Amino acid sequence: MVIPATSTEFVHVTVTAPAGVDLTGTTPKLAILPVTNRANPQAGDWKSGEWASATEARILVGPDGGTLTLTRGDYRVYVSVDPPGSENIVRLSGYLGIT
Repeated sequence: MVIPATSTEFVHVTVTAPAGVDLTGTTPKLAILPVTNRANPQAGDWKSGEWASATEARILVGPDGGTLTLTRGDYRVYVSVDPPGSENIVRLSGYLGIT
């Protein structure tokens, strides 16, 4: 996905739940890191998102009230969900370009 730095819009991430698990009762967390940062997301990188549907999390990005305001560059987008049980799932879900 590529969006202008002046745009405020939702970044959507598809989330596949483990078989038989409903994730919509948990808050999805998203981290958007510059591609030059090769480390895994740290605790302060995670921001609360919301569910757009049962299989899609989203977070508002942009200068007009977004959870994050990003400068021009390329980013990796991570999602984390903590379903009931012992799993805490973290996935690199895609890339985001800000122009």
